[in-house]
Amino acid sequence: MKAVLFDMFGVLARVQSTESRAVIERTAGVSGERFWDAYWSLRPPYDRGDVMGPAYWENVGERLGTPFTGRQIDDLIGADLAGWSEVDQESVDFLAELAGRGVRLGLLSNIPEELAVHYEATQEWLGHFSVVGMSCRIGSAKPEPAAYTWCSRELGLPAEEILFVDDRSDNVLAAREVGMRGHVFTGVRALAAALEEEKTG
Repeated sequence: MKAVLFDMFGVLARVQSTESRAVIERTAGVSGERFWDAYWSLRPPYDRGDVMGPAYWENVGERLGTPFTGRQIDDLIGADLAGWSEVDQESVDFLAELAGRGVRLGLLSNIPEELAVHYEATQEWLGHFSVVGMSCRIGSAKPEPAAYTWCSRELGLPAEEILFVDDRSDNVLAAREVGMRGHVFTGVRALAAALEEEKTG
C-alpha cells in the first residue's frame, strides 16, 4: 500500500444529523420518506456537477409536486450545506497524524459544487491531500468505476497500491472491483489497526 484514499462524509465529516434533516424538511414544507426519496434519487447529477443547487432543488420540488419559491431554494441550499458541514475532529486529527508520518493521502468525495467551495474556504486540512477528487469536478461519482480510476491515475499508482476508506460498503466494494484495497470505516481505532495490518502484512 502506497496511498490511502479517503471518503469525506461519514469518515472525515459527519453525515446529516436528525436535527439538520428536520431543518431541511421544515424549509421545504415536506417531510418523511417521500421527501428523502426525491432528495436522494435526484442527487447524482448534482454531485457530478451536471446541475447546480437551484436546478437540483427545482427538480426536487417538481418531483414532489410542490414547486419551491426562489427564496425557498436559497434557504434549502443553505440548510443543506449546513447539514453536511460538521467535521469529525477525531478523524481529522488522525488524518493530520498520517500526513505527519509521510503517508500519501487522497480524497474522493461525492459532493456538489456549492459544498465543495464551502469546504475549500473553511477546512485547511484539505491541504493534507495530494489528490482531491470531488465528484462535481471530475464528472463521476461513487460507486461509478470512473471515480476510482480517476484517483488512481492522479495518484500515479496502480489500483492495488491504494487503500480506499469509506463508511458505505457498496462504495468500498466498487473500489475493490477496480482493484483497490478497501476498508469500511467504523471509527479511527479500527482504521488505525487496518493500516498497521497493511504495513506489516
